[in-house]
Amino acid sequence: MSHDGLSRRYFFFGSLLAGAVPAAGFGTTPSLKALGYKSPNEKLNIASIGAGGKAASDIRACAQTENIVALCDVDDVRAAKIYETYPNVPKYRDFRKMLDKENKNVDAVIVTIPDFMHATCATWAMERGKHVYVQKPLAHTIWECRELANTAAKYKVATQMGNQGYSNEGTRQCAEMIWDGEIGNVAEVHAWTNRPVWPQGLPDLPPPSPVPSTLDWDLWLGIAENRPYSDQYMPSIWRGFFDFGCGALGDMACHILGAPNMALRLGAPSSVECVHQEGKSKYYYPAKSVIRFDFPARGAMPPVKIFWHDGL
Repeated sequence: MSHDGLSRRYFFFGSLLAGAVPAAGFGTTPSLKALGYKSPNEKLNIASIGAGGKAASDIRACAQTENIVALCDVDDVRAAKIYETYPNVPKYRDFRKMLDKENKNVDAVIVTIPDFMHATCATWAMERGKHVYVQKPLAHTIWECRELANTAAKYKVATQMGNQGYSNEGTRQCAEMIWDGEIGNVAEVHAWTNRPVWPQGLPDLPPPSPVPSTLDWDLWLGIAENRPYSDQYMPSIWRGFFDFGCGALGDMACHILGAPNMALRLGAPSSVECVHQEGKSKYYYPAKSVIRFDFPARGAMPPVKIFWHDGL
C-alpha cells in the first residue's frame, strides 16, 4: 500500500538510508547517473515486433529509458498511433526482414503479438543474439516454452515475460502473509475471471470477409494453417481460437494465479483435469470451464488443489 507516494518498502529502506547517501551521490558534483540519467551510449536499442494494442504500452514504457530503433506490425491501422509517435524509425510488416536488416542496430526485441507467434519471433531474435521481452502467455504450447528456455540458455541472452498483473506489491504481500503462517496451511485455492469477453464455445468458424488493404493477412497467419480472413478474428477475438490463442486461462491465469504461485511455491503440478466445461467446440476454447491442478507437498507445505474458473 502507498501513502503520500511512499510504499511500505520505501518507508523501511528509504528511512534507513536517507541520511547515509545523498540523493545524487557523494562528492561536490552531483551524479546524474545516481539520479537515473543515462547517456545515449548507455541506452539499449530496442526493436518491437508488434506496435498496436498491448505492444503500444510496452513500447512507451521502454522508451522512457531506452531507444526505439525499429518497429514491425502487420496491421497499419492498429500500429498507426505508435508509428505517428516515431515518424523517423524504420517500419516493417515482416519481422524477419526487420531482424535481418536492423541486426547491427538492435540490442533487444519486444514481442507483443498474438500468442501463437510468440515462440517463433522470440526464437528468431535470440538466435541473432538479441535479448527479448515477450508478453504473456510466454508461448502457445508447453513444448514451445521449454524450447524458448533452451534457446535463451544456448545464446546467453537476457529474457523476461511481460506479466504486469503479477508484478505488484499485493502479490508479495500475499506471499509474506502465507510464509508467516497468518492463515495456516493452504490446502485449496479458487481463482476466477469473467473472461472470455470474446466469443468462445461456438460450433463453427466465422464466415470469410474481405481482407483490409491495411492488413497483411498472410504475415498475420505466420506459422498457422492457411485460412480465409474474417473480421471476427480481429483485433483480439483470436484469443478464443485453439489455433491462435490460449483462451481465458492463457490470458488471465498468469496474473490471477501469480500470488498462489509465489506464496505456495508451486512448481509443476502432478495432475491437471478439466472438471467442467460448457460450449465444447472443435475450433474454440469452451465458453466456460473449471480446471483443477493438483500439486504435491513442497517442503513443509502440504499438497494443494487449485481450481481455475472462467466464463463467470
